[in-house]
Amino acid sequence: MSATLETTANETAARSAVHWLSFFTAAMQTGFGPFVSVWLIGQGWSLTEVGVALSVGTIAGLAFQVPGGLLVDSLRDKHAVAAGALAVLGVAAAIVALAPSIAAIWLAQIFHAAASTVIAPAIAALTLSLCGHDSFSQRLGGNARHASLGGAIAAASLGLAASHLGQQSPFLIAAALAVPAIAAVTAIRPGICPPVPGHMANIPPGEREASPWIVFADPRMHVFAVCVALFHLSNAALLPLALGGLSARGEVAGYLVPATIVIPQLIVALASPWAGAAARVLGRRKVLMAGFAALPLRGMLLAFDPRPETLAAIQMLDGVSATVLGLMPALIAADLTKHSGHLNLAIGSFGLAAGLGATVSTSLAGWTADRFGASPAFLGLAAIGALALALVWLAMPETRPIEETRGPAGK
Repeated sequence: MSATLETTANETAARSAVHWLSFFTAAMQTGFGPFVSVWLIGQGWSLTEVGVALSVGTIAGLAFQVPGGLLVDSLRDKHAVAAGALAVLGVAAAIVALAPSIAAIWLAQIFHAAASTVIAPAIAALTLSLCGHDSFSQRLGGNARHASLGGAIAAASLGLAASHLGQQSPFLIAAALAVPAIAAVTAIRPGICPPVPGHMANIPPGEREASPWIVFADPRMHVFAVCVALFHLSNAALLPLALGGLSARGEVAGYLVPATIVIPQLIVALASPWAGAAARVLGRRKVLMAGFAALPLRGMLLAFDPRPETLAAIQMLDGVSATVLGLMPALIAADLTKHSGHLNLAIGSFGLAAGLGATVSTSLAGWTADRFGASPAFLGLAAIGALALALVWLAMPETRPIEETRGPAGK
């Protein structure tokens, strides 16, 4: 009896530690947001130099997505992988703070990109090992809630730190946050909670029979990757384009930018556990449809030239989409790799699709707005979002395992 209670306590502590790992990882990542541009410009960088440095990070992120997933799949100790990635993130933040030269910042951007493509699948793999496939969607919802709260709290805290302690301080704080993040990994205590059986990703890499590349033989992988690419092609430029139009008219109040960021994060924090449970009970397609449907609606509303206060309200739809897209790539990757075990390769592939879509989005929307105006640009982005929704509806099959509909409510 006492052994059973101890095992249950260990499992509860480990799952809580994964939530805190998600919280502190998101807080660290927030330090690499807009603060980088402000800090480098303050150090005398030109806008071109800043843009090139950010592009180096973007290109590196795209290049590392698939190799990062392969790396996590190929290593047995996911705890060490996660801790190593967090340490690299901390080093990258410290480099930005302490050595803002061109070569150092490029190196920091590459470190950040490489670590980011490893830590996300590593957290997914640790979560799956603790809860099993049947409860994975609900645990992903909990992770997303903590990540959203971590990002929101960090954005406010780092903003205050930049105002009162200097523009260098957010990166020093981000580097310091690696300590509690790694402590959360340590608290998962490898070996105390053996991996839950039922998914080949929880089997040691050497015992998997399927080649990693077998995941690309599944047509559902390609359908969902195209859906993800189209979603981000539509989504990535919507908010920058809206804020750019308001800024050109001098209508961007001091509260607006934080509000447009914080409101979706609050929606994610509130809705993610519900969305995870719904994906288990209702199926993946229905939840996907809700998240994808919010995107073209948001684009059409933005086409009517919103005022600042309506833009903040419209961003609630972004929270709906972000909730769904925060869960579904890892969850569908788990569904599609249940028998092959190459979960993180699938996650990395979906990450590559998302990155490609987002990279093209801002350039395409900017060119359209310059040539034809903002409203046609918004309507064009909304049309791409509608195409993504149609593809989900017409071509994306349900991936939820049949046994999940009969299982218990989750652990």
